[in-house]
Amino acid sequence: MMLSLILVLALLFALAWLLKRVQTLRGSRAGALRVHAGLPLGAKEKVVWLEAGGKHFLLGVTPQGISLIHTYAQAPLLPEAGSEPSMSPLAGAFADRLKEALGRKPQ
Repeated sequence: MMLSLILVLALLFALAWLLKRVQTLRGSRAGALRVHAGLPLGAKEKVVWLEAGGKHFLLGVTPQGISLIHTYAQAPLLPEAGSEPSMSPLAGAFADRLKEALGRKPQ
């Protein structure tokens, strides 16, 4: 009885591994839909950047539906990883005024 239990558990793990492997192979076909990134905006809302047919789409996803925000002919340029986003002059001025209000010297 113990041997049949071990056999059934081994079969379950083997089928789970096989299913995961088949899904990975199916998603990597050329021309398939590819999700590049997603950004959650709330509990159930998010923005998704995906590629299909050589075009890139920016979609808004909510529980009520999916909305096309923008279509790109080629991949949008993204800042390099590790680089800091550039601040606008107004943001820098605000930071200086905040430091002055807190009694610190602006840099």
